[in-house]
Amino acid sequence: MASRIASLSLRATATSTTATLKNKLLARNQFAVYRMASTSALGLKDASLLRTQGYIDGKWVDAQGGGKIKVFNPATEEELGTVPEMGLAETKQAIETASQAFKTWSKTTPKHRHDLLMKFYALMQEHQDDLARIITLENGKPLVEAKGENAYAASFLEWFAEEAVRTYGEVIPSPFPHIRNVVVKQPIGVVFSSILTPWNFPSAMITRKLGAALAAGCTAVIKPPPETPFSALALVELANRAGIPSGVINVVTTQANVHEVGREMCENPLVKKVTFTGSTPVAKALYMMAASTLKKVSIEAGGNAPFIVFDDADIDAAVEGAIACKFRQSGQTCVCANRFYVQDSVYADFASRLAEKVAAFKVGNGLDGDTTHGPLIHQKALAKIQRHVDDALARGAQLVMGGSRVPGKGSFFQPTVLSEVPPDALVHTEETFGPLAALTRFETEEQVIALANNTSVGLAGYFYTRDVGKVWRVAEALEVGMVGTNTGLISQAVIPFGGVKESGLGREGSHGIEEYMNVKFIAFGGL
Repeated sequence: MASRIASLSLRATATSTTATLKNKLLARNQFAVYRMASTSALGLKDASLLRTQGYIDGKWVDAQGGGKIKVFNPATEEELGTVPEMGLAETKQAIETASQAFKTWSKTTPKHRHDLLMKFYALMQEHQDDLARIITLENGKPLVEAKGENAYAASFLEWFAEEAVRTYGEVIPSPFPHIRNVVVKQPIGVVFSSILTPWNFPSAMITRKLGAALAAGCTAVIKPPPETPFSALALVELANRAGIPSGVINVVTTQANVHEVGREMCENPLVKKVTFTGSTPVAKALYMMAASTLKKVSIEAGGNAPFIVFDDADIDAAVEGAIACKFRQSGQTCVCANRFYVQDSVYADFASRLAEKVAAFKVGNGLDGDTTHGPLIHQKALAKIQRHVDDALARGAQLVMGGSRVPGKGSFFQPTVLSEVPPDALVHTEETFGPLAALTRFETEEQVIALANNTSVGLAGYFYTRDVGKVWRVAEALEVGMVGTNTGLISQAVIPFGGVKESGLGREGSHGIEEYMNVKFIAFGGL
């Protein structure tokens, strides 16, 4: 190993550092995988939160054809349960139901919607332990991260409850004495709340869309991912308890029929808005289908976030930021750092400190209290990160640690650090979505900005420096929708979340309620 990381620092110290890191890796991180002792209710305090049917018009329903989708725990490969394999018929029914419910829900007062959303929010807080456990069981993330996601997911309901009563219109002064110009905002209509909500945040990505839709007075049809449907269904159960009327929220679960379901959601004229979070190729396909009826569309697609460490950075802070935004959720977040650019003079120091931190990780079942990092979502995700590692090594990168899957059950991959990764490696051109930190050297500010912007997407970017002037220059130069300066965590309910270039359209969070409303101008004449 020493020969592979010799370029990280002076040759005399690199060998010693590498040997120490290797010993720590072997002694402290055996990547243990633990099996969960399953129960009929998966260990929930409130077993009724585990719903295994779709939800249409206030009723829990099975697929007309009787088909089932198996849901697995990615840590143990054990079957957690099944949900219906729904299709076109159920999707049309859900849309028609939402359309009928819109006629009354859209006429409720903002205060009424505020009160129901706050009840929904309170129920999420009350059942946080069970909701987090469901997330961990079907997604794999450590329980502490799942609890954090639940708090984040609930915060969107609280935020949009408050936004519901702030959908102000305006009066525009008229150049004519007999005219008064008034602008009002109205709910757009039936919203298909995500063709594919992503499995990486199975609760938060729903509430970020659903909270805005409900607050605006829209009704919704949700299609959760087949990997993590139970989190979505548990949320709908709580929404029902909060008093959200029948038909306002509907859930269609599908896997084999996803293409026809997605097409129906995009092309059905009753649907007025499509919102999607997922990959850029799928986003483009859905955008084209939604264009058939010129629906309003908001998209949060793929990212390829740069993480830049300048030579004047606080290296300890930069390492902590890198850990937070690269290895959270085992690297499976849309705003994860994907490309690490480190200035030459601090490259060795940063790489060594980062590797030491990564060596302390404990990979395992998210329900185990000692686990710091869980599994990837499935075998396909394992194959992709292995392909990125192998490609980088073949192009001359050096393996510092990790680099392969963990033997045994579960879709676990060793947290990996690569050094001397060339700019033409796949990890620089594709979003990895896994626990891989790929380090590349740079020399100048101009050079690294060019490298960072050399991508077709632009969701998030991060950099560390103590130079205030550089903070402004780099933040404005990065072609992304969101920038973290001297921080690796940027997600909050109150911010405008979204990207530029092929990372999407529109913004969620913050004033995202506007995405679910139409602006209407009324000229009052004859005065």
